[in-house]
Amino acid sequence: MCVNIAVNISETGWGPEGMPDEVLIKAENVSKKFCRSLRRSMWYGLHGVIGALNPFSIAPKGGDLDGQAMEVELRKDEFWSLQDVSFDIRRGECLGLIGHNGAGKSTLLKILNGLMRPDLGRITMRGRVAALIELNAGFNGLLTGRENIINQATLLGFSKQELNSRFDEIVEFSGLHQFLDMPVQNYSSGMKVKLGFSVYAMLRPDVLIIDEVLAVGDVAFRMKCLNAIGDMMRTAAVVFVSHSMPQIFRVCSEVMVLDQGACVYRGRNISAGVARYLDLATNVGHQVTGAGTVHVQEVQLCAGEARAGIGQTLEIPHGAGFETVVMLQARQPVGPARLELLLWNSEMLPVVEMMTTELVGYVFEFDSQLRAVVRVRLPKLELGPGVYTLCVIVTNPDHSLVHCRHDCLATIKVLAGSPSGACVLSVCEWELL
Repeated sequence: MCVNIAVNISETGWGPEGMPDEVLIKAENVSKKFCRSLRRSMWYGLHGVIGALNPFSIAPKGGDLDGQAMEVELRKDEFWSLQDVSFDIRRGECLGLIGHNGAGKSTLLKILNGLMRPDLGRITMRGRVAALIELNAGFNGLLTGRENIINQATLLGFSKQELNSRFDEIVEFSGLHQFLDMPVQNYSSGMKVKLGFSVYAMLRPDVLIIDEVLAVGDVAFRMKCLNAIGDMMRTAAVVFVSHSMPQIFRVCSEVMVLDQGACVYRGRNISAGVARYLDLATNVGHQVTGAGTVHVQEVQLCAGEARAGIGQTLEIPHGAGFETVVMLQARQPVGPARLELLLWNSEMLPVVEMMTTELVGYVFEFDSQLRAVVRVRLPKLELGPGVYTLCVIVTNPDHSLVHCRHDCLATIKVLAGSPSGACVLSVCEWELL
């Protein structure tokens, strides 16, 4: 069994001409395993060191660069955090790396950043590498923003001349002019991210690794960061990790989905990759909040011959209509009530609110047995293909009291077309002029 392990970081470009299509990151069958038990992990590590130092041991072809034989088979308490992952990224491309927590994204980033070595496989990287993982890492809280900019820039390899020429740009990008001489320990988390990203934005690396650094910060600054990443992509190869699918659509030219350490999708169809990622989502389950004076007994979703109830999924094509029948039971007389139905997308954002012609929820009254059955017909659901959850809310007519709120009662899966998040698809007339 052949094992080839190498992490090669060069300060020069891949090609002599610095062509835009040169490959700057290449991963070949990369695998990494860990041990759940600390004691066993230390024993396995000691065993490996002794084997590597033994002059009489003959390392097979599967040995690493130090001659140490790598264990391919899993031992007790070991598991693969990454298994047989391959990809390449050219200058000017951005690979979106997505997957749920524990899928292996952080392990891959640490290998790319040189913090750990793969157990199997090979990674080749060319040029200056910058990793935007912890933007405020290395900040000294007792120093001012100005002093921390100088320290960070120096650590990232800025020369004194480069720093002097770009210092005003860094401050302008951060928008922290009036706080520049205040100790960083008094900054908010968003301000620290602004300061850190502003330094990296001026670095102009060949390889850029970004891990969820835009999760903190206001909307305006996040858009500024995305635009800066777009500018850096013209001359760099980018690995972008995010749980925000709109950001993935915004900056990535290719997407790779990891699940339990394995690549389950890789391609330039961002919509298909995001759909694969959403298919792996775990159902959060039915959740009930509110005063508890009203309870949803049953929900029936109907589209043609298809049926679904509480906790089930109704599959419909794009543009098809469906109806929802909600059966309610009040625990005490409550008088008139208002019923609202909403659809939420996978980002937990409301995308459809089912209204009456007056653009308000439906006002009704319970019968003598404190029951009510309400049918709602939606003629067309023109959402992009994806998974949406149904939320039922019962309130007083003036919204002064929430009798009950049932989240994730059922799921609607829109099937047709090219998934592009929670946008509405519109068929238009096209003409070449």
